[in-house]
Amino acid sequence: MSTPLYQLKAEFFKTLGHPIRIRVLELLSQREHAVAELLPEIGVEPAHLSQQLAVLRRAKLVAARREGTTVYYSLTSPQVADLLKVARSILSGVLAGQAELLEDLRASPRAAS
Repeated sequence: MSTPLYQLKAEFFKTLGHPIRIRVLELLSQREHAVAELLPEIGVEPAHLSQQLAVLRRAKLVAARREGTTVYYSLTSPQVADLLKVARSILSGVLAGQAELLEDLRASPRAAS
């Protein structure tokens, strides 16, 4: 029996559910990067970055290529960058709504406690 699509989607979003992995994908959305370029941008130990890159590779979201001793990473699909843009747009809307609510709360007279 095959895995239901909703379960596969949940696993996909779990893969995205780590700040370092999101940051890596954001950087790779701009262009291919060598691991040495990613390290100072992300600010973690090399072993930790390697673990996160391995998760992204297993999920087939990034691909690695070796040139001499340098390993370069890139997105496997431009749709990953599109997904990050959509997420940013959704969050912008949510945060704008929260800012409006906060302003409304500040503007309303204080209720007696």
